[in-house]
Amino acid sequence: MTTQRPRVAVIGTGGTMSSVGRHPLDLIEYPDTGIKLQVDELIERFPIVHEVADVVPIRFQAVGSTQIGPKDWLDLLKIIHDAAAQDPAIDGFVVTHGTATTEETAWFLGLAAKVEQPIVVVGAQRPSSGLGTDAGINLVNAIRTAGSPAARGMGALVVLNDEIQSAREVTKTSTLRQQTFRSPDFGILGHADADAVAFYRKPLRRHMPDTEFDVAGLDALPRVDIAYAYAGVDGVAVDAYVAAGAKGIVTAGFAPGSTSPAETDALDRAVAAGVVVVQSTRAGSGRVTQRANLSSHGFVAADNLNPQKARILLMLALTVTQDRKEIERIFATY
Repeated sequence: MTTQRPRVAVIGTGGTMSSVGRHPLDLIEYPDTGIKLQVDELIERFPIVHEVADVVPIRFQAVGSTQIGPKDWLDLLKIIHDAAAQDPAIDGFVVTHGTATTEETAWFLGLAAKVEQPIVVVGAQRPSSGLGTDAGINLVNAIRTAGSPAARGMGALVVLNDEIQSAREVTKTSTLRQQTFRSPDFGILGHADADAVAFYRKPLRRHMPDTEFDVAGLDALPRVDIAYAYAGVDGVAVDAYVAAGAKGIVTAGFAPGSTSPAETDALDRAVAAGVVVVQSTRAGSGRVTQRANLSSHGFVAADNLNPQKARILLMLALTVTQDRKEIERIFATY
């Protein structure tokens, strides 16, 4: 008896996974070649993917992930929604992506996508041309995970290094190592091993497709900037962001969630000007709580979201409300 293979759409955005270097040991300078494979070309390089799924390649772009931002997220989301509507037989989606901003694209999709199928974002730490590249096995495991019935209801996922991580929790922690992606507070969701895709826990925070964020028809998201705290920081960056038209500011503050007096003064001015301020921390893990001091300034606590994740949630929150109490609720929900 043969088991029907899942049907998985693979959407390409580029990144290290799609890159081709000058030599098998070109593991660092490869971005300078400018050679990046389109997703169908990447799949041709690793044809074994056809043994684990009925693969549907969808070209989007082939760029480094430092080039990817909110406009690309909106375009990518439309591609996913259109593909799901046009091909109901699709069991899951994989997005190939550079690792620099993998966690941000994945978290946006985990908040904004309106499809039941799993969405898995995958990248590689070594180019597809490199000796010992992780591109092939990561791609295979992402496709297997996206096609697994067990992945349904898990929100958007990130798969590298045989590990399945929640888009909400995962972050890149090392520049070059293959075990770079970590979920600091709570750990991985499961493994994509040779014999099975195995989950061991489920995210409890609200996630796709059951969210209040509907960005269909939008061609931009509200501007939200991140102000990084350091010893002696003043309010220059905050004032500049407000002048540039920021609708929200996330502060990557000192742990467990505070800023210098001068930066706090600037953030107070921002709040008075109608800008929503969310207090996160540069620590990399742990909660920022909605303590009385934050509330007295009109700041919203980011919970355990790192600054780049808090920024995305605030951008989406601002598409539905500017009420601080409602935004506090959103940060306590997602």
